[in-house]
Amino acid sequence: MKHTKYVFNEKTLQFEKHTSSRKQILIKFSGIGLAIVFTSVSLFLLGMKLFPSPNEKALYAEVEMLKSQIKTMDQDFEKLAGNLTTLHEKDNQVHRLIFGVNPIDSGIWNGGIGGHDKYSYLNSYASSGDYLKKQLVKIDQLKHKFNIQQKSLDSLYTIALKREKRLASIPSIKPVQADKLKKDLEYLSGFGIRLHPLHKVRKFHKGIDFTAPAGTHIQATGDGRVVKVEKGGRGYGNCVTIDHGFGFKSLYAHMLKISVKEGQVVKKGQTIGLVGNTGTSTAPHLHYEVHINGAAVNPINYVLDGLTPMEYRELVIKSGQENQSWD
Repeated sequence: MKHTKYVFNEKTLQFEKHTSSRKQILIKFSGIGLAIVFTSVSLFLLGMKLFPSPNEKALYAEVEMLKSQIKTMDQDFEKLAGNLTTLHEKDNQVHRLIFGVNPIDSGIWNGGIGGHDKYSYLNSYASSGDYLKKQLVKIDQLKHKFNIQQKSLDSLYTIALKREKRLASIPSIKPVQADKLKKDLEYLSGFGIRLHPLHKVRKFHKGIDFTAPAGTHIQATGDGRVVKVEKGGRGYGNCVTIDHGFGFKSLYAHMLKISVKEGQVVKKGQTIGLVGNTGTSTAPHLHYEVHINGAAVNPINYVLDGLTPMEYRELVIKSGQENQSWD
């Protein structure tokens, strides 16, 4: 039996049969439909969350993996930035203490990259835009510091090469390859006024005479180029002059044999000939001179290898005593 609805009519004081209008019927069914749709969507979303598809599971796993990678990258970035700061501090110490030049200016080091907001396109990403902009700005700052540090190290390397070349070129070792400097100091004739062995007059002696047996090896006392090779019967006899650059020259005289040629490049410690008794010489020895910017200087200040402090001090004392030279 079909359900019939009655309503009380206050005017007629009677129950009358109720009939719904089309509008009421439409509203009623629309509400039911909307309730069904809302319920269906809610159940669908709940089902997706509780029972994701294989593709969704893969996407969720990928998101979690990316979050983990971003966290690791942040940690690595901070470590890299810390290492760069440490390198910068060491660089400043090397510049200041070893090479005597000014360290990197802190204003330049900590200065910003400036310019417009080149990452404004990320402003539309509400959830991740700020984070990405922050990380990209940090990367730009790190690049800026890396460029400054690279230029600093390049300049430091250039300075080091020049210093290394200078140190290798300055005459700084004994010219004879023997232990005579240690054992026979009494036969050393030094720089200054000395009695000439032949003319028996006091004359300025521009070098040091190192006594050694004939045939003892003579070595270049610094890197350089042979600029003069002389062979003669008087004066310095067989003689070699080396230009070391930086204003330094060295001269080796009374040689028995010359093993180099003019224009030849030689290295510190390289054999250039043998000790002899040529020219105006009274016994086998090497007459050795050092010149700076054309002026002869005391070679004793440039004989630094193979001697203890006590031996070097004794060598200086012996070279300063007035005696007869060997040439």
